[in-house]
Amino acid sequence: MKALCLVAALLGIAAVNDDVNALDADGVNAYEQRVHKYTGGEYQDEQFKYRLLSPAKIEDGKKYPVVLFLHGAGERGDDNEAQLKYFPTWMGETKMREKHPCFVIAPQCRKGKSWSVGNWGSKDSSAMPKEPTDQLKVAVAILDNALKTLPIDEKRVYLTGLSMGGYGSWELAMRQPERFAAVAPICGGGDESQAERIAKLPVWAWHGDDDKAVPVDRSRNMIEAIKKAGGEPKYTELKGVGHDSWTTAYTREDGVVPWLFEQVRK
Repeated sequence: MKALCLVAALLGIAAVNDDVNALDADGVNAYEQRVHKYTGGEYQDEQFKYRLLSPAKIEDGKKYPVVLFLHGAGERGDDNEAQLKYFPTWMGETKMREKHPCFVIAPQCRKGKSWSVGNWGSKDSSAMPKEPTDQLKVAVAILDNALKTLPIDEKRVYLTGLSMGGYGSWELAMRQPERFAAVAPICGGGDESQAERIAKLPVWAWHGDDDKAVPVDRSRNMIEAIKKAGGEPKYTELKGVGHDSWTTAYTREDGVVPWLFEQVRK
């Protein structure tokens, strides 16, 4: 039993409320299934499935914000559905679509792969590699294509992710800070030596102080590094909360979602 708990923690899988975090049929059905062909690294013209949420009604001549969501380790695979848990499902609900009309891009990381490399369970960070993983490159390519083909406001491109996706969000933001209006990494971490890259980028990180899968020090260290670089990041640490800090972050009325849509890239 202890071994199973340890494996779950290392994978970033939390024991959370199934009623709150289950895949809601209405939220899932709002998403269109799409495919992106990618060539790079170990892949040659391979198809990567992803999901796309569009505004319920697209008005002529109007442009909309877009959110790139990077899921956690427990949602990896190629079923093109598991990655819709949590944030994408909630954003697909009717009330949220009415309140925040936008595009949401939800790529799916392959089983055994990751958005970024490193030891997620370590308190110490590792250097950001020269090149991103193929999985992160696919996510960027999907976003690039969306910007070319959809009525997206390029001043309102947002990035968020949880656990493994929180690590991916930190890394992608530091690799391409100029393209995002804001980033919200949930229970993740990054290479503090690269924090200067996002000193001017609106950041709001969240973490539970009782997180057994990803040490809370990872978020604390990133926030401190950004401040030292002259930035003014927001940080919310949830007392007594374990790995699932994303439910509060994404569903609270004064949480990540309304804050993201308030940000506009200068």
